[in-house]
Amino acid sequence: MVYWSELDNSDRELVATAQEASSRAYAPYSHFAVGAAVRSRAGKIYAAANLENASSGLSICAEASALTLANAAGDFDVEAIAVVGLAFNDPLGARQGVTPCGSCRQLIAEAAQLANRDIRVLCCNGELSSIAISTISELLPEAFGPHNLGVAQQWPRLRDELQARVKQLIEGRGKR
Repeated sequence: MVYWSELDNSDRELVATAQEASSRAYAPYSHFAVGAAVRSRAGKIYAAANLENASSGLSICAEASALTLANAAGDFDVEAIAVVGLAFNDPLGARQGVTPCGSCRQLIAEAAQLANRDIRVLCCNGELSSIAISTISELLPEAFGPHNLGVAQQWPRLRDELQARVKQLIEGRGKR
């Protein structure tokens, strides 16, 4: 465990952004707000909050949303993610730390495999008095991913093909 004062400026910004994002959670069922912030190698930060749904199974985790934002921006070379959670209807609910769920650990692990780096994960309580730092390989050792399926080396070429095809479609739009 580390304290806020021990974090460097870039990690403080990441954690503070995740904490602020937790205020935008839509959590009427669990009353548990989670904010996540992803930092790319380029230094950009993408933040999101959890989004619950009455059917429960359609809820979206903050970590998945933040990773999606980075990917949608074309900046998926992730180096770190901060997660802040709190039970907002409990006066003591901001003291307990939070870690990514299993599904989010898998998403982070795949992002790590694609980025060829062990992503740092900062797990924080709501008041930021407890910050645990680990890597995704510590949270999910021996993760299954693109390397297991032999597609890790194919993705850059496939991504380029996708981008070229969409560019063609955009350019053809004005010719109709």
